[in-house]
Amino acid sequence: MKKRYKVLGVLAIVLGLALAAGAFRLSRNTPCPDAPAPPTTSQTMQAVVLGCYGPPSALKVATVDRPALADDRILVKVHAAALNPLDWHYMRGEPYIVRMDSGVGKPVLPRLGVDFSGTVEAVGSQVTRFKPGDEVFGGRTGAFAGYVSVSERGAVAAKPAEVGFEQAASLPIAATTALQALRDKGQLKAGQKVLINGASGGVGTFAVQLARHFGAEVTGVCSTRNVELVRSLGADHVIDYTRENFTQGRERYDLVIDNVGNHSMLAVRRVLAPKGIYVIVGGPSDGKWLGPMTTVLKAYALSPFVSQQVTFILGDLNAKDLAELADLVRTGAITPVIDRRYTLDEVPAAIEYLETGRARGKVIVDVQADAAPAT
Repeated sequence: MKKRYKVLGVLAIVLGLALAAGAFRLSRNTPCPDAPAPPTTSQTMQAVVLGCYGPPSALKVATVDRPALADDRILVKVHAAALNPLDWHYMRGEPYIVRMDSGVGKPVLPRLGVDFSGTVEAVGSQVTRFKPGDEVFGGRTGAFAGYVSVSERGAVAAKPAEVGFEQAASLPIAATTALQALRDKGQLKAGQKVLINGASGGVGTFAVQLARHFGAEVTGVCSTRNVELVRSLGADHVIDYTRENFTQGRERYDLVIDNVGNHSMLAVRRVLAPKGIYVIVGGPSDGKWLGPMTTVLKAYALSPFVSQQVTFILGDLNAKDLAELADLVRTGAITPVIDRRYTLDEVPAAIEYLETGRARGKVIVDVQADAAPAT
């Protein structure tokens, strides 16, 4: 018996050392490299490059090779791009769990940005959906650049002529997340009551409008300076969180969309109907290891013991939902809220602003305003 305990003790020590070594490796930042090597082709573009994890100052605008055009892809000249919290999470490599995807030590893909809109420059030989000159928008890693290469079967859709490039660029991640949180995860129906915590942010401003479009009674939660904005988007009721804690109210909601995660599941369930649904979109980002996932894990741990449903969402970019959202903008059912505009050179400042958590709606990058002439 004593021998068995000794073996188990040794195994526990080995496992502990292995976990500690893995944690150290995952949390370690590789030093920033020198400037990237000059392009190897004559087809170049300007792009925001991230050679190492770090603050916005780690970002550089460099001349790089333009993406090659494969047979099943389209080359898009980017006119506008939009920022999302995802960008600064990948920039800093925090919480550390994102490095399981983005790279240990340093970024695997040294490019940032996902949301884009622009004009098709060229198409591959197998492409049938698009042609040069078409105006499109969608999601593709590396959108903070002069060009992106996108599969025609990927997250890309035609941009209606009535929808501007900035409006279209604001849609992919934020509006898709809001749509899927309400329609798919939240199963929202006309006449139901929905509360949107964080109603003035990128996802929140779309969620308020989409919920109203679906016929719900909408309550938005925001700060004092954003009360009138949220009301103008169609919210039936607006709660100023600096003056009132919505979890202490008497109203009961069929659905809560939580973009903030500043209340526990126990607190939120007090305002949920007995069969209500709690959809977690975001949470506090101050944890180095799990960040917003801490809120998700706590809520899921409690969910088996309560009657309400708890779920978490990461937006699934797809052409069908993008086209639906573009049509809603075209008809005026929803209107993107654009807070600030930056040039490509100003992306570090744009991300620094987004990190403050005070952005109202979307922050846009006007790519062509700062682009070098094509070569």
